[in-house]
Amino acid sequence: MTVHAIVPVYNRLPLTQSLVACLRKQVLNQPLSLLIINDSSTDGTAEWLAAQDDIEVLNGDGSLFWGGAVDLALKHLETNSNEEDWVLLMNNDTKVAEDFVQRLLSTAQMHAPAAVGSVIFDETNPHRMLCLGTHIDTWRLLSKDLLNEAVALKQLDSILKVDVLSGRGVLFPLSALIAAGGMRPRVLPHYLADYDVSVRVRKLGYDLLVLPSAKVYSAEDFGSASRATSYRDKLFSVRSPFYLPAHCVFWWEVSGWLQRLTLPLRVPLFILFPRLRKPKL
Repeated sequence: MTVHAIVPVYNRLPLTQSLVACLRKQVLNQPLSLLIINDSSTDGTAEWLAAQDDIEVLNGDGSLFWGGAVDLALKHLETNSNEEDWVLLMNNDTKVAEDFVQRLLSTAQMHAPAAVGSVIFDETNPHRMLCLGTHIDTWRLLSKDLLNEAVALKQLDSILKVDVLSGRGVLFPLSALIAAGGMRPRVLPHYLADYDVSVRVRKLGYDLLVLPSAKVYSAEDFGSASRATSYRDKLFSVRSPFYLPAHCVFWWEVSGWLQRLTLPLRVPLFILFPRLRKPKL
């Protein structure tokens, strides 16, 4: 059994080097392989990766984005690995402790069938939690972090069950990702791609868990680095967190039949009247 760490990268070589250093230090009772998808970086990433004997590299043409990069890696693993293997999804702008992967693996095995995610902390203020886990409000099309729920904060010594998992440090059984159909990069090229695949894994009967003791350190602005220059770009640029096609596909996937029936009405309504999305206190 092997844990395959999948890391999509585009430039930002120092961040990639930092994460690789963290992964190389992992103390783990199973083999850990590093699989990096380099989507045509231009900052020396390709040259550095070529000199690393312990990293397997897949190359993209610059149009993969996160979803396409992970999908390329999963297709590669489907024919070049074993069914009992695991997949660790990581972003290169993160740092983790030496026991990070082992914590996720032990928890996933103990609570099988399950996928296990981590908690995100501020890298500049390591005691400050940025993201604990996510619950979904399908009627208002909202994702709500458990940081805002007092009950969840009282359970930080226990494992939390969530509706979706972030791709910034999450362990999946490889067989679960394959059974779920892998990624869907044509409709979810970047934002929400991690949430979407975790929902499809959950529908197969896997629990989605967050382990509070598995900590990922990252910058506070994760997931929001892209700023649209126009309203059209905000809704239809692949780089935008508000990319409308991805949101429509994701909320369709996570919704029940009645919510799906009303989705075409609620999406334009919420765009025109965003205050309607605010949950009642």
